[in-house]
Amino acid sequence: MAVILCIETSTTNCSVAIAVDGEIKAIREENNQKYSHAEKLHVFIDEVLKEANLDKKQLNAVAVSKGPGSYTGLRIGVSAAKGLCFALDIPLVSTFTLEVLVQQVKCEDCYIIPLLDARRMEVYSAVFNSEKKQIRETKAEILDENSFFEYLKERKTIFIGDGSNKFESLCKHKNAIFYKDGIPSSADMALLAEAKYKISDTEDVAYFEPFYLKEFILG
Repeated sequence: MAVILCIETSTTNCSVAIAVDGEIKAIREENNQKYSHAEKLHVFIDEVLKEANLDKKQLNAVAVSKGPGSYTGLRIGVSAAKGLCFALDIPLVSTFTLEVLVQQVKCEDCYIIPLLDARRMEVYSAVFNSEKKQIRETKAEILDENSFFEYLKERKTIFIGDGSNKFESLCKHKNAIFYKDGIPSSADMALLAEAKYKISDTEDVAYFEPFYLKEFILG
C-alpha cells in the first residue's frame, strides 16, 4: 500500500490531499487571491492526516506540484514537501503543474491546452492530446489572436486554467472551448504521483528546485 501526501500550491489554490494507492482519502483546499499558502498549508496537512486516520510516519512519499506557476506558491509548497521528506526519510515525487491541470479534462479527438496566468498577456502553456500525453514543450508565451492556430485548425481544442480568460477575449475560433474555472488541485495529482512512485521516479531531495520557467515576479 502506497500512502502519498500530495501538495499543490503553484497558483492561488492551496491544496493538500492524502492518496492511498492512487485514491483520494482526504483533501483540503482554499482558492484565495491573497495567497493563503503560508498560513494554511501546514494546517491542511495536519487536517488531511487526521481525517484519513494516519500519522506522518505512515507516509510512503510526498508529492509536490513543481510548476510552472507562482514563485511564492511554488517556494512554499516545495519547502514544505522537502522538509517532510528530510524529517521522515521518505522519497519526494514531483508532478508538472500543467499536467496536473489537464487531468480535469475528458474529451475525444481533441487537443488540451492548459494556460496559467503569468501576468499581463503572458501565460505558461503546453499542449496535450486527448490521451493527456504532452506533445509540445512547456513555455511562457505572450498571447495574440494567432496563438495556437495550428492546433485550432485541426480539431476541437480545450483551453483550461486562469490564463484561458485572457485568450478567450482574443480567440473567436469555432474549435476553441474554454474551461475558465479550472485550477490545479492536489486531487488530480494522486494517479500521477502513484505512477511515478511505483517506478521509483523520485527527486533528489537535497537539490530539487521548482520549475519556475521565468525570473521571479512577486505573486
